[in-house]
Amino acid sequence: MIEKAETPFVIREPSRLAAPVVFNVPHAGRDYYAHFLSASRLDALTLRRSEDAFVDDLFAGVLGLGAPLMIARFPRAFLDVNREPYELDPRLFEGRLPPFANTRSMRVAGGLGTIPRIVGDGREIYPGRIPADEGLARIEGFYKPYHQSLRALVMRTAREFGVAALIDCHSMPSAGLARDGGRRPDVILGDRFGTSCAGALTDRVERELRRHGFHVVRNKPYAGGFITEHYGEPLAGRHALQVEINRALYMNERTLEPTNQYGRLAETLTGVFKAVIPHLADDLAPGRRLAAE
Repeated sequence: MIEKAETPFVIREPSRLAAPVVFNVPHAGRDYYAHFLSASRLDALTLRRSEDAFVDDLFAGVLGLGAPLMIARFPRAFLDVNREPYELDPRLFEGRLPPFANTRSMRVAGGLGTIPRIVGDGREIYPGRIPADEGLARIEGFYKPYHQSLRALVMRTAREFGVAALIDCHSMPSAGLARDGGRRPDVILGDRFGTSCAGALTDRVERELRRHGFHVVRNKPYAGGFITEHYGEPLAGRHALQVEINRALYMNERTLEPTNQYGRLAETLTGVFKAVIPHLADDLAPGRRLAAE
């Protein structure tokens, strides 16, 4: 049995569509279905370790800038739409997987396929295998409708404005971000090493973030996942940029509760994109260079 909310995702529309950009939040879902909870060996708080908690609220200000915001309501531990549709772990499933399933990707090997086997801190979600049919039902009932709607939003924007940018919004755990004793990044911008969007877009977002005091790096360790890779088609006028926010900037990572910096960060992110959006038509114009690392 697969329980499903009335809608597995929500699309928040601005009062007036005024910008060639779509904001997407695929990993902040917090509808933990009873069937999923009862099938898991983990408690609800532990399951939330994979969640990009509150990122939908952090980016909610873009509605006032004339941009739509799409948000998954189902949790990432249940289904990850930032994977290929059939990136499936044979160690997780009982029964036959489709012959076209990708069972050997690096993400599958790490337990983080389309139907995750583990949560963010490495703990196994289920006490044993789950039916393959159940995993396939999640793909049919949640994954495919999500991507159909996201693709439709991006294509609508491209038709309306001639170009479109998809900003894929995420958060990242602070642990492990500091390498070689350096400063932990506040934001990581992922443009698939310069292939998913015009360089002018990445440059402008980075410049605005730095102007607000953020430490920004590109592509390492997060260059962008399935969404950035497959929706970023710059030669067709459709661009995609992943934005990863350090969770320590706005929440207690142990209790998953917002800190007193939460509201200020949300206001700052709105300000960043308020400065970016008026330049998007020019930044994304055909012939602009792709991003450079």
